[in-house]
Amino acid sequence: MKMILENEDIPRYLRVYDYYKELILNGQMQPGTKIPSIRKGSKQFQMSRTTMESAYLLLAAEGYIISKPQSGYYVTDIAEKQKKRVSAPNVQKSKKQQKIIYDFVTSNVDRDSFRFELWRRYMKSALRQDERLLSYGEPQGEQDFREVLCKYLQKERSVVCTPEQIVIGAGVQSLLNILCPLVSERKKVAFYNPEFMQGRAVFEDYGYEITAGYEEEGTGLYYISPSQMTKWGGVMTITERLTLIGEAHKRDFLIIEDDYNSEFRYFQKPTPSLQGLAGGRGVVYLGTFSKMLLPSIRMSFMVLPPELLEAYEKRRNMYNQTASKAEQIAITQFIRDGHLSSQIRKSRKIHLAKATELARVIQEVLQEKAETEIGESGFHVYVRLKTECTAAELAERALGKGLAVLPEPKRVEIKESESHEIKLQKVELQRVEVQGKGGAVIMLNCANVAVEEYEAAMELLKECL
Repeated sequence: MKMILENEDIPRYLRVYDYYKELILNGQMQPGTKIPSIRKGSKQFQMSRTTMESAYLLLAAEGYIISKPQSGYYVTDIAEKQKKRVSAPNVQKSKKQQKIIYDFVTSNVDRDSFRFELWRRYMKSALRQDERLLSYGEPQGEQDFREVLCKYLQKERSVVCTPEQIVIGAGVQSLLNILCPLVSERKKVAFYNPEFMQGRAVFEDYGYEITAGYEEEGTGLYYISPSQMTKWGGVMTITERLTLIGEAHKRDFLIIEDDYNSEFRYFQKPTPSLQGLAGGRGVVYLGTFSKMLLPSIRMSFMVLPPELLEAYEKRRNMYNQTASKAEQIAITQFIRDGHLSSQIRKSRKIHLAKATELARVIQEVLQEKAETEIGESGFHVYVRLKTECTAAELAERALGKGLAVLPEPKRVEIKESESHEIKLQKVELQRVEVQGKGGAVIMLNCANVAVEEYEAAMELLKECL
């Protein structure tokens, strides 16, 4: 149990959630057992009350605990109902037996979409630059890399910037750790997509209050991914972007634009970035090469607005460069030779073809039981199934057969500004809706499974119905 709480790879609220879930399913916390209040739990686990509340709300939403007015939280009989009340060793054995054969959840990329032999050539060339590799990398990122990246962003994403505004890092979290001290006077941050827990964790660590939206008074930062609003898709229109920029100016909040999936639009041209529409001011622009190239190439970038440059320059040398210098050198020449643009075109073509084929196979195998829709961005196919079970129940059945799919829960909007009692009422409503009957919607990531395996995978899904 201690290992669960200390696992820094998992957001803190999920550690608490997993901790109590394991105790309940193992039978170590019997039905009717009272768990510590949010205040006591916060002290016990040395975590914020917001973190504890998020964990308890998730436990309540999934039926593991229930809140009794003026009394507290109590364990339900969910373990007995699901017949999962087993010892810890048996739980581990069960997990090992659930081997995933067809993974439609993991956000990998298709092997054929990347030219490994070409990338190896550029990496070998970079590793031959002996003198350059003898020194540490520039804290802000290699100068020539920032120059070619600047030209690419100006051309492809309408970003208004100079190389001096670009900061390179190994992943978005490392860049947020640089950004947070630069905007420390802004005490509150709102996330359009509350599921981005890695980002929330960084801001929580710096003492920021997470708010329900930029409408809340005093919100100083607004984090949004306008090219993919949630993991289920959704692209912000130019009109909506201009409206947001106007609100940011009027309410004096800084926009953080995470543009991580903007290149993968299939049915229309990518919408200009918020940063470009704002003229380069009032927006921090973030991007990554994980989708454009490979997830294992941990290379992200941040474009700071002019109003933050002076503060950054004072602190720049306090941060070591976290991204590989050799990979920066390789990507620089890769972009110069035009391979990044061709790589994106190739990847987009392959993944659209895979999504189209997956949708065809689904219809062929499931026929009238399924309706499909290809996502407007990313690598996803959405499937609405005619079934009496919920999406969560269907996903659980599928996992038992070695098929991993992502269920869509029916969500109820919960605002941080609402009272705890109202939050609990909405959580209970959400739990009832999620457990209700009448159809299910799941999402399939087409990239990680080979085309020739689609039919066998969908036959398994058909058995689950």
